[in-house]
Formats: sequence, structure tokens, C-alpha cells
Amino acid sequence: MTTPSLLNAIRPEATAARQSGIVELFNYGRGREGLIPLWVGEGDLPTPAFIAEAARRAFEAGETFYTAQRGLPAFREAIAAYMTRCYDGPGRHFTPDQFFVTTGGMHALQIAIRMLAGPGDEVITPTPAWPNFEAALTISGARTICVPLELAGKGAQLRWRLDPDRVERAITPRTRALVINSPANPTGWTASLSELEAILAVARKHGLWIIADEIYGRMFFEGGRAPSFHDIMEPDDRIFFVQTMSKNWAMTGWRVGWLEAPPELGPVIENLIQYSTSGVATPTQRAAAIALEQGEDFLASQMERLRASRDVLCAALSASGRARFATPQGSFYVFCAFDGVTDSRAAAMRIVDEANVGLAPGSAFGPGGEGFMRICFARDPGSMGEAADRLAKWLVSS
Repeated sequence: MTTPSLLNAIRPEATAARQSGIVELFNYGRGREGLIPLWVGEGDLPTPAFIAEAARRAFEAGETFYTAQRGLPAFREAIAAYMTRCYDGPGRHFTPDQFFVTTGGMHALQIAIRMLAGPGDEVITPTPAWPNFEAALTISGARTICVPLELAGKGAQLRWRLDPDRVERAITPRTRALVINSPANPTGWTASLSELEAILAVARKHGLWIIADEIYGRMFFEGGRAPSFHDIMEPDDRIFFVQTMSKNWAMTGWRVGWLEAPPELGPVIENLIQYSTSGVATPTQRAAAIALEQGEDFLASQMERLRASRDVLCAALSASGRARFATPQGSFYVFCAFDGVTDSRAAAMRIVDEANVGLAPGSAFGPGGEGFMRICFARDPGSMGEAADRLAKWLVSS
């Protein structure tokens, strides 16, 4: 007797999302001696001791019980104070009731999508893009509509750009929202203020929500922070902001972030948190609050390190004569096309085998990604220099 596959006995949305091409390469090369891993979106620094110490104190104080679903009041106050320092301006004021603590940025994204999109709905996403956007939409039953970024210019003037007219032409009666990630993973594209204004004008015209992933907003190489929808939005604009503690403060494994949303949606969001995770552990929130309050020196040192590693990598790729890329304005990735590479997955596996460097294949990032590689340069400049040398030699010999 033939037993039906269990896959046929579960909801199709659960199996519809593609396997992550990043995770596939990670699994392929994991554990190889001497391999330099540049495939995932995290650096090589552990969480600073002053942050971890705050969690230890919370454990010792017995703070191991259920917590407020919206997040600890003290942490939400710390978020509001942080946002005021970084993003405040005329007509803008941040209060704790705008912020909802989540289990990382991915949880915040899923909650936003749960409120906006379901079966039959469409959400527009510029691509190449972090694959989790499409996966989160697919699992919800919604459809991702991809609008390709354009790589325009020559040599050092190469830049990724988003054409707002192409975004508007992709809108249909089923469109519910736009996902805008700036600075972007994987391209490093950072929307200018005028680009954000044009995107916001499209959303307003068509009554669409914006899900703004600005988690790399402080990782900006052109002075200060990156332009933000906060700089131009009005109080009645429909924007969810996804944020995480992961990148700025080397806290990827802690799984803590927040969703910024109109306060009137608070009861809905609180329910969605309750019925998905029942809140973030108190010691984790204590650590995150300290990171926001005392972490500026660490973030500044990270940015110095990132700039040095970016410059080492870009110089080596340019010198090879076989790489085409835009120097990233923000984030900590270079999205690079290598001459002769048309199958990025196969090439990434070859690079693991032949150069002992782990890259993420561009095919993992949707339309427009094939033929490219994502290189995470959030590493010590010395290690980055060694990885860049290995890649340059591979390019010359392949």
C-alpha cells in the first residue's frame, strides 16, 4: 500500500516558500577548515560585554517571568529616546506607544504582513531583495510583485536606482503595500530623499501601505544616517517601520527588534504578539535597552571597521578587472557580478571549493540577482583583505 506524502497533508502556503539559497550555501560549506564566511548578514564581533552584562543582571534579579506583550515600558521608552536622538525634527515626536517589541526584525515584518496581506493580495518589492520578504508574503498567501532596481552608470559611478514610475505601473487593484528596504540588502542601494518622496507620493496616490525596512539606516557611508521616511512623512501616512538590534550592536543571536506603527493599531499588534511568541524575554530587553542608551561608541567603531573592510574589498575587486559592482552607500554588502558567471549558485559552490570563501549566490535574491554574488564585508579588515585576495586570485584563474 502506498502511503501519501505528508507534504500533501499540510497547507500549501507552508511549502510554497523557496528554500533559502543563502542557507543552502551555508550548509554546503559549513565546517570547512580555514573558510572565510561572507555569506550571511552578520559580522564577526560578539555582542559587547556591557550589553551582555545587562542581561546577566536581569537573570540574577529573577526577571524570568512572562512580560508585557508590547514590551517592557523601560525598553519602549529607550526606543523612543533613541529614535528622538536619531530621527527627530520639525513636526516629529516619538513616544513609547508607537513601538512594539518583537522577536527580531523578521517577526516585526511578519506581523506587518499579517495585518496587510493575505490570499489574493499583492505586495510590491524592489529586487534584488532579501529573500525573507518574498517568503513571508508567500507563507501568508499573498503574491510578491517584483520591480527590478537598475544598475546604471560606469566604473566608480555605478549606482543602483529605483524608478518610481515602474513601481506605479506595477500597481493593480490587488496591491496592498510596498516593501521598501533602504539601505538595502543585498545591493547597498540607499534611497535619496527625493526617491523616498517619489515613492511616498505613489503610496499616497493609491492608498497603499509602506513597510519600511530601515535596519541599516545607521550604517551609512556618506555622513550621518541614511535618508528615512521619517524625514518626509505626515502623521496620517500609512507606514510600518521594521527594526532590529541585530546589526548595529552585534546582537543577531539575541532575536530582538521592534515594529513601529500607528498607536491606534496597538491592541491588534499586541494580540498578534501574544498569539505568536507571547513576548520577548525580559533579560533580552534589558540588554537591548542598554545597547540603545550606551552603544554609540561601539556603533562608531563598527562603522570605522566597516568602511575599512569595504574599501579593501572594493579595491581588490576593481583591480581584478573582472568584477562589476556599485560601491555600497549603506549596509555591509557588496553585490557583485563576475565576468563569465551566469549561474551564481554553481559559482558560489566553486568558490567555496576552490577559494575557501563563502559567498551568497545572487539567485537567492530574486529577479535581477542571477549572475551576482552578495559579499558581506562585516569583518576585520585583515580577514577581509585575505578573503579579497582569494577572490581576486580565483577570478584571474577561473
